[in-house]
Amino acid sequence: MDFAGIGAFAAALFIAAASPGPGVAALLARVLGRGPRGAFAFTFGLAFGDVIWLAFAMAGLIALAQSFAGLFLVVKYAGAAYLAYLAWRLWTAPVSGRDIHADTRRESPVKLFLAGLAVTMGNPKVMVFYVALVPLIFDPTRLGLTGFVLASLVALAVLAVVFGIYIGLAARARRLFTSPRALRLVNRGSGTVMAGAAITIATR
Repeated sequence: MDFAGIGAFAAALFIAAASPGPGVAALLARVLGRGPRGAFAFTFGLAFGDVIWLAFAMAGLIALAQSFAGLFLVVKYAGAAYLAYLAWRLWTAPVSGRDIHADTRRESPVKLFLAGLAVTMGNPKVMVFYVALVPLIFDPTRLGLTGFVLASLVALAVLAVVFGIYIGLAARARRLFTSPRALRLVNRGSGTVMAGAAITIATR
């Protein structure tokens, strides 16, 4: 694993992560509808799912993962169901003129983490990306634990930058809406997008 390979891996992952998908759609909808509170737990779940798929790809365990298709199916539907629940919460969230920055109702960080994890684990695009990319950049026969840890840290850093940008843009956009009617429209629009992400995850 050399610097050129790490750079190529980081660049490819940045482009892929920045491309709109169910995870990005769910993240944007969540921040637009409820503000940045809880976004860290949700995005950490998204990113941790990437690390799991990276581990499978590096260890050549995709076939083993496929043998547990039933388990991944349960995870996928659980994630889709929770996204649908978040969509309902966004659609029905009460708003007021001072409720500009965030919905004050607390959510469990563990549940948000698991929701983000389920979104990534149930998204075949992520698995295909790592299966296609890893053999092109790294020599699987020479990758040890150190190589996996380094690649994982690079992946987490790249995803933190990408998701951080999306969170910042969505939070800033939310602050542009100051009236209860506008906030209600934002919440319901975000809920619709979140529901669409849930349907996308469930039907793939």
